[in-house]
Amino acid sequence: MLKFKKTDTMHVNIRRFCLALVACLCMSGSVSAIVRNPMIWADVPDPDVIRVGEYYYMVTTTMHLMPGAPIMRSKDFSNWETIGYLFDRLTDSPKYDMEDGTVYGRGQWATSLRYHKGTFYALFAPNDNLGGDTYIMTAKDAAGPWKIHSRLRHFHDASLFFDDDDRVYVIYGTGEMCELTSDLQGVVPGSECRIFQREADETGLLEGSRFIKHDGKYYLLMISHVWAPGRYRRQVCYRADDIKGPYEKKVILQSDFGGFPHVGQGTIVDGNDGKWYGVIFQDRGGVGRVLTYMPCRWIDGWPILGDEQGRVPDTMPQGGDEVRSTHLVTSDDFSNDKLSLYWQWNHNPIDEAWSLTERPGFLRLKTNKIVSNVYAARNTISQRMEGPRCSASVTLDLRHMVDGDRCGLAAFNGHSGLLTIVRDGKSYKLVQSNTLVHLTDREKAITGVNEDVVEQVDLKRCKKIQLRIDGDFTPGKDIATFYYKIGKGEWTPIGEPFKMQFDYRRLFMGTRYAIFNYATKQAGGYVDVDSFDYSREE
Repeated sequence: MLKFKKTDTMHVNIRRFCLALVACLCMSGSVSAIVRNPMIWADVPDPDVIRVGEYYYMVTTTMHLMPGAPIMRSKDFSNWETIGYLFDRLTDSPKYDMEDGTVYGRGQWATSLRYHKGTFYALFAPNDNLGGDTYIMTAKDAAGPWKIHSRLRHFHDASLFFDDDDRVYVIYGTGEMCELTSDLQGVVPGSECRIFQREADETGLLEGSRFIKHDGKYYLLMISHVWAPGRYRRQVCYRADDIKGPYEKKVILQSDFGGFPHVGQGTIVDGNDGKWYGVIFQDRGGVGRVLTYMPCRWIDGWPILGDEQGRVPDTMPQGGDEVRSTHLVTSDDFSNDKLSLYWQWNHNPIDEAWSLTERPGFLRLKTNKIVSNVYAARNTISQRMEGPRCSASVTLDLRHMVDGDRCGLAAFNGHSGLLTIVRDGKSYKLVQSNTLVHLTDREKAITGVNEDVVEQVDLKRCKKIQLRIDGDFTPGKDIATFYYKIGKGEWTPIGEPFKMQFDYRRLFMGTRYAIFNYATKQAGGYVDVDSFDYSREE
């Protein structure tokens, strides 16, 4: 058992004392709080960050997860909390309901977040149907509710931009731009143009547009994929005196970090302290795409990222005076009548197949549709896993499972490590297995699942069980290990260590803690989830 489990009272009390001491010292000015990179050691790709007043607001990509496009808030770049989502579900395609395919690795991508004259704006184009709609959504409060303001044609990885004269533009694709009508309901005829031409060696995409104006000049930040020796991914910037150009170009970041290459794609933001900062993601294996936080220094009119050597720093000063601790992943005893903002469903949920009120203090997951594998189960519910090491356990009441039901806890991804309770007739067994899903390229339809059963245990007529998965994302590891407990016994290991992977061809996300329950023979059974207990090594 990991030493940082919340059940260890001594460790918890020591940690609380240390946090309180640090808080006091910070308020007294005796020490400077720091942020260690990765700023967020979890899957938060394609960030856009803005500052409104004392708060930084961030939106990120969650693709096939619902609710989608989380809005996060921080005062200091260290403590981020989820305050809402752009939408509860998407309904433009049956694939969001796992009909005629899925949206694994597709769905909502690379949202642009803006604030203009008292209103928050968000623009994104779901990637499940190329050539489909782009949404512009608005809200008076970043926490929501958000409403669809307009639908436009498809803009890939776009940035919404309000100029000083209130004219509005969308910058998208590889250096393409158009002007929107003043009501944001359409494109101004004849306004489409290309503002730069890629260099000859940029054989990959330039994408992830983030557009700002600073000191009267226009800046377009993008990630450039250059597959040449010593080049790889890099963050580039295009600059012009006029929004239509001509634009000149500069590489503003080309750095590895922490034993992983290719830091690239993100944005810059002005801080409360008058300085500028960069928030750029990095691919980190099984945990997904993490966020790094770094200085942005204006040198000769260019926003140069990184430290004095142009590298991502190991640590940064905390960008504010917030002392309270917030998290993106939390424990849950399911005592509220509304689901915590930290949970997301796999595709659009079946609302009638889950409840927090039928048995207060429990999350009830009912089977509704007969499926053959966990990847086809819509009412799988999940939270992120975090580095460097994390641990989560779930307590399940199994008494109302029926023959053929499958429930459990997973390190969930295109390659998944599962702890599955199998109801077979009147008997129960616990199975630790590793799975790999196969999807079509276009529709992302599930064509098959390879399952490797590592170990199984006969549970006889077990009524209640605890399952636990520990994740180790220290560099070179990406290992999940599995345990179970019955009654007041000790944690018993089961199976073998599982190598977690990031695979853009499948789910295109970091590995998540997922609680699942599905039927393979008949609908109507259910399990009650008593608690989800989570801890992370700081």
